[in-house]
Amino acid sequence: MSTFRLDVVTPNRHFFSEEVEMVIIRGTEGDLGILKGHYPMVTQLGIARLKIKQAGEWREAAISSGYAEVKENYTMIVTDSAEWPDEIDIDRAEAAMQRAKDRMKHGPTDLDLVRAEAALRRAITRIDVAKRDH
Repeated sequence: MSTFRLDVVTPNRHFFSEEVEMVIIRGTEGDLGILKGHYPMVTQLGIARLKIKQAGEWREAAISSGYAEVKENYTMIVTDSAEWPDEIDIDRAEAAMQRAKDRMKHGPTDLDLVRAEAALRRAITRIDVAKRDH
C-alpha cells in the first residue's frame, strides 16, 4: 500500500512524524479516512480518537480539537493535545469525567455547561483509548 507523511503537532510537542498508510480522523461532519492521493482540504477536528495505520497495523491516540490540513502526499494535524494509550492516566481521566458530570449538573451558566461538556468528551475519549489498548 502507498504511504504518505503524517505530522501531528501540539503546543507542547511534535507528537508524530512518520510515513503512514492511512489515517482516520473525526472532522465536524464525521469520520474521515485519508489515503495517499487524497484531495487537498482543511477540516476542523473534534475531540476524538486518531487512528493511524502503518505496516498493516493500527495505532490509536486521543486528540482534542484542532484542524487537519490534507495534501496529496502529506497530512498535518494540529491539535490542542495528543496522547498514546500508555500516556493516559486512567484514574485521572475518570476523576476529570466525574468533575465534568458534576459541573454539568450544577453549572449555572451556558459557558460553564459548554466547558463541562468539552471536558466530559475529552475524559471519555481518553478513557476509551487507554482501555482499548489493555
